[in-house]
Amino acid sequence: MVEDRTTDGRRIAQLLASELTGLERGPLRDVSVVDADRDVEPTADGAFAFGIEIDGRSLGEVYVTPDTARLTLAERRTVETDREDVTVEASSTDSGEQTVVVAYSGAAAKVLADVLADGLDR
Repeated sequence: MVEDRTTDGRRIAQLLASELTGLERGPLRDVSVVDADRDVEPTADGAFAFGIEIDGRSLGEVYVTPDTARLTLAERRTVETDREDVTVEASSTDSGEQTVVVAYSGAAAKVLADVLADGLDR
């Protein structure tokens, strides 16, 4: 049996956007994908793909590399995962430390959605 695994960063971001916009219940029901760049070309440093908001408040932004989708959370927090296709990094910016959750496969897009939902449950 051949196992297909989506490892294209742009496609992973598209799957995340579909996951977020397709939900009608639960904590993500009011989440919006904003400023989407449908023609985004992945870069090594990560090209902006779209923002994520709820009630006008930013939850984060998604950037794409050739083989990942990177969710940069608007608020720093602890995220734990035991999946091999997801990593969590800290990133320093002018505005302080940020949490970045990186998806390396299409299946990991669901994990990014769960990270966003967990933040709204608090």
